[in-house]
Amino acid sequence: MANRNEELLRRPLYVYDLPGEVLETLTLKADSDSVVVADQGTSRSPSEKSPSASTDSLVGSQSCSLCGLTFTTLQDQRSHLKSDFHHYNLKQKLRGRKPVSEPEFEKLIGDLDESLSGSDSDDSEDEDDGRQESTLTALLKRQARLAGKKSDGDGDEPGEESSTGRRNRAKPPLVWFSSPVLPDKTYFGLYRAILTGEELRNSDLVDVLKKKQVAPISIPKPAKDGTLPQVAYKGPHIFLCMIGGGHFAAMVVSLAPRPIKGGTTMNREAAVLAHKTFHRYTTRRKQGGSQSANDNAKGNAHSAGSSLRRYNEAALVNDVRSLLQDWKALLDTSELLFIRATGTTNRRTLFGPYEGQVLQHNDTRLRGFPFSTRRATQNELMRSFIELTRLKVHEIDPAKEAREPEPAATPTKTSTPKPAKPKLSEEEETALLHTTQIQAFVRRSKLPALLSYLSNNSLSPDFEFQPSEQNHHAPRPLHLAAAQNSAPLVLGILSRGGADPLIKNGEGKTAFELAGDRSTRDAFRVARWELGEGKWCWEDAKVPAAMAKADAERRDERDKQEAEKKESERRKAEEERLRSEGPRVVDSKKPRGNTLAAGLAKTPQERREEEARGLTPEMRMKLERERRARAAEERLRKMAGGG
Repeated sequence: MANRNEELLRRPLYVYDLPGEVLETLTLKADSDSVVVADQGTSRSPSEKSPSASTDSLVGSQSCSLCGLTFTTLQDQRSHLKSDFHHYNLKQKLRGRKPVSEPEFEKLIGDLDESLSGSDSDDSEDEDDGRQESTLTALLKRQARLAGKKSDGDGDEPGEESSTGRRNRAKPPLVWFSSPVLPDKTYFGLYRAILTGEELRNSDLVDVLKKKQVAPISIPKPAKDGTLPQVAYKGPHIFLCMIGGGHFAAMVVSLAPRPIKGGTTMNREAAVLAHKTFHRYTTRRKQGGSQSANDNAKGNAHSAGSSLRRYNEAALVNDVRSLLQDWKALLDTSELLFIRATGTTNRRTLFGPYEGQVLQHNDTRLRGFPFSTRRATQNELMRSFIELTRLKVHEIDPAKEAREPEPAATPTKTSTPKPAKPKLSEEEETALLHTTQIQAFVRRSKLPALLSYLSNNSLSPDFEFQPSEQNHHAPRPLHLAAAQNSAPLVLGILSRGGADPLIKNGEGKTAFELAGDRSTRDAFRVARWELGEGKWCWEDAKVPAAMAKADAERRDERDKQEAEKKESERRKAEEERLRSEGPRVVDSKKPRGNTLAAGLAKTPQERREEEARGLTPEMRMKLERERRARAAEERLRKMAGGG
């Protein structure tokens, strides 16, 4: 009997076609509504690991204690550590607040206007980095704006402490069943999302599951005109859809399994009735958000890229709505509608309002995906369908989960093992995170954000970067701002932040001595004027005599005018020489060098090649796209003028 059970659990268990040995022995777990499994988004199937195997190895090396998640593979763990969810909880820790759960975080980013889509695979690291910067930054900025409107006594952020209690009262995404075919303390899990509203109201979920069993059917191929046979519309099926970052994918899948002998994978059992994917260039690369979201915030941009993105956004809306209209019969007969549409723009694309609208906000069949999803592709939809319709197997042992895991024994090696890196304390980790954040603000000259960050985290304006041995040249914000030649930042850190200009770096130099241009040095002198002689011993800080800000601005303007005058005189002299002497010809062919005559003598093709010299292939493609876009705009302008 034991061998029979192991053989039974070794194959995937499709919810709509369960073996009789499993279906007839299921019993609802008594405390099912209170069981929350940390790795529910990456639940393993029976074929991935034997249910009798211990899960202790998943705690520690393949887990995230901050977010409360464990992972079955190292690849899943690495993807999580690069995710917005993990980085947001790091920010929460720095603020002294509790981390949020994954459903709570999805709700938070769902309120944003737009976010970049996740990567389809771990290979697209550049796109992941862009998403992390844009979506996380947009979320934090939005929360900062809302927090600023609250009174001093109300520090709750939207979607966190103020509403966590309400969301925590929601039932967990999985319903758990016990069965004698499973080992001790191991249970079957079923997603609530695949149950209809009427089924959820039924107290006997085991009976509901029995009624959901569907006999295998053969669905004929579509006709030449693409229409499906009537059996496809009558049989039970669900609709899955994802849209985000210019990517759209939709699929209608029959719930009836295919009658294939020896079928052991869900991909072979699933019968896809219809599928379609679209992709349009609508996202501002490495900047975050859609073009429409940027236009709403800052006004319409007038570049060639922005015009192209606006056109593509409109085209994507038309494509999606036309597809939904074509699939209306399939959608009307679907049991459930699983949709992921993050952001106002994407939700408006699907739910309008618009004439001939297919999807409705108040449709009781609407469901979200109760786990993390990646970029909208057909493969991702199929993966999500498999995850939704596969019966999970998980060991639930509260006593074991509460115990601290014992360290794994180190295998014996013939060679001397490398010394392990010392584990950082919580204070050291926090200092490293502060260092990374402050240095980013300084390098981007974000003075308001820097001062706000220092104030919110009760940090000194003379915060020392860690590790100190790697920051000996610019160990503090003022030193780094001076070394970056950021005059406004230097003045702000001194006058508004209260930084100490007397502190020296590891080389024995003050911040003033690191300034590389006159504007930055003048910023120190202006700060001396504004703060007064009694604030610091300015001579010890090597700062010269005080200077009023108006005097510094006049000198900068005078220097700028002198530089422009010299350049104008140089150009004028060169033009006079060309008129009198003509272009200098070498070898009776064409002028050489970097003179104006050489530039005039070059052909357009030569000038294009010179502009592209030294660029990477990606930069060359971007430059060529910009040229073509400018040429297209010029043609349209001439056509409009001639018409």
